[in-house]
Amino acid sequence: MLMSSSRKEPSIGSLSAKQVTAIYQALAAAIQPKPELEYGSALDLLVAVVLSAQCTDKAVNKVTAQLWQNVRTPRDYLALGQEGLEHAIRSIGLYRNKAKSILGLCAKLIEDFHGEVPNTREELMKLPGVGRKTASVVLNVWFRQPVIAVDTHIFRVAHRLGLSNAPTADEVSSDLENITPAKYKLDAHHYLLLHGRYTCQARIPKCDQCVLARLCPSRKIFSAEK
Repeated sequence: MLMSSSRKEPSIGSLSAKQVTAIYQALAAAIQPKPELEYGSALDLLVAVVLSAQCTDKAVNKVTAQLWQNVRTPRDYLALGQEGLEHAIRSIGLYRNKAKSILGLCAKLIEDFHGEVPNTREELMKLPGVGRKTASVVLNVWFRQPVIAVDTHIFRVAHRLGLSNAPTADEVSSDLENITPAKYKLDAHHYLLLHGRYTCQARIPKCDQCVLARLCPSRKIFSAEK
């Protein structure tokens, strides 16, 4: 049975499926989906993401460049201990709690995963200090799984573009994973993250430089404020 051609396309957030695809097409043409955190192993990436909470990637890269000269395995972190690790990362905000989480997850990796970083969200989230966002970053960037981690940048961009109206980061992540076309899902995290970091900024978005200007339902709001 043929469907009526007049039937409206179902909406996704406040956008249609065609509009969602157009957004990703524009982002893919303008952005190289490349992580800005530096890492050389799954453990490096996991530690770097834990350190990056409420901190810039640049600051994390500066600290890890020194840290990783001598610390390469979970046992290396445990040998360094709380005081030693705190000293190594002291320039980063919340360094005491982050050191505790890193030592906890390293102990858990040795105890339950033979010292290897697991490749499922459920197992990653069993590690101290690892929530859905951190797990999703590791799964996406290291294990190349098509999952979408949501930080403050992506949360903001998703709402401004109408990709999700959900009130929490985890719910936005689920929405994005459900609506993002398969072709773009693997790199969607970095498309949205880098767009939010450099163009769709929190206080004053650069709407006049935005490749999504004609597609964005929020542009008229910010244009009216100028």
